[in-house]
Amino acid sequence: MMNQLSMHDLKRFKNEITRFMMTYKFALDAMETRIEILVQEFEMLHEYNPIEHTKSRLKSPESIFQKLIRKGGDMSFEGIRESVKDIAGMRITCSFLSDIYVISNMLKKQGDLKVLGEKDYIKHPKPNGYQSLHLLIEVPVHMSDREESVCIEVQIRTIAMDFWASLEHKIFYKFNEGNQAVPARLLEELKQAAVAASSLDRQMERLHAEIAEIKEEQTADAVASDKLNRIVINNQQFALPQALLGLLNEDDV
Repeated sequence: MMNQLSMHDLKRFKNEITRFMMTYKFALDAMETRIEILVQEFEMLHEYNPIEHTKSRLKSPESIFQKLIRKGGDMSFEGIRESVKDIAGMRITCSFLSDIYVISNMLKKQGDLKVLGEKDYIKHPKPNGYQSLHLLIEVPVHMSDREESVCIEVQIRTIAMDFWASLEHKIFYKFNEGNQAVPARLLEELKQAAVAASSLDRQMERLHAEIAEIKEEQTADAVASDKLNRIVINNQQFALPQALLGLLNEDDV
């Protein structure tokens, strides 16, 4: 009887943790859909896509419980929700610095999303040089019998920031495998590399703004030229004959 009861309890716990993890997966799926809608809207209205790519991940149950123990949280599903906020994570990689805040503001304006916290490591980089914008966002998830509010961590960064963070993680991982401390010289070089990546981001942002300004001026000139080639009489538009425009050009020579 005890064995049957234990098996029953084990099966029930397995179903509960599976359902618990599924809510976080569904929250990521919902956020991916939102991002795809924003991308399509931007491409249709502005002929520009501010997002290079996105990446999502779920912590494993083992990693969740390890973090819960480190933080001293209550051993319950509610305790996990309260103590571990990065079970579901999404990374959004943008082309330019300004795109980061454009995407952030778009997400903040969505009425059914709730921003629980924000850390701007771009304006205030970490001591090691790490830069990124972190948002804790509560996403509504509609299950068959209830609605869950699920917290996910969204990191928004540029290509340069993502490149630096990825290589920094790989370097530290190699040292952590051997339980070795990273030499101070390497830490300093990594910080200098972060400064170089930040400088590249600012330079590319300036080029991006300058090109956009030139394109805007060219578009305005084209529109103005088109208007000069037409006349309006009694609310009717007439195109000026090309022969007449040719005569005007000859007079200018």
